[in-house]
Amino acid sequence: MILGSLLAQPVVAQSLSGAEFDAYTRGKTLFYGFGGTTYGVERYLPNRRVVWSFLDGDCKEGIWYEQNDQICFVYEDRPDPQCWVFTRSSQGLIAQFEGNPEATELYEAADVDEEMICYGPEVGV
Repeated sequence: MILGSLLAQPVVAQSLSGAEFDAYTRGKTLFYGFGGTTYGVERYLPNRRVVWSFLDGDCKEGIWYEQNDQICFVYEDRPDPQCWVFTRSSQGLIAQFEGNPEATELYEAADVDEEMICYGPEVGV
């Protein structure tokens, strides 16, 4: 009966370490969804560098680092860290903002081998 009670316990996903996150993401372009729609896309480069876009062609370069079991991102236009807890499911990554179950949760929508669209800097007249 011990086996039956063990199987009845909920499965708690373990957050990815920085090394696990890097191994999974490096060299990939991942699209993230929220509430059934595509939310944004991020390209993961060597040396923990990233490029993020809300799918509007405006791309922001940044870096990520591990802190307190979270993966934190700092972007060129936003110096305050955005920290997420990443776990893996059978469908891909799940990102929970600051590990808070009541906060934003993004999920991996797709892994594509094509470049994301980034327009150049805006030039005045």
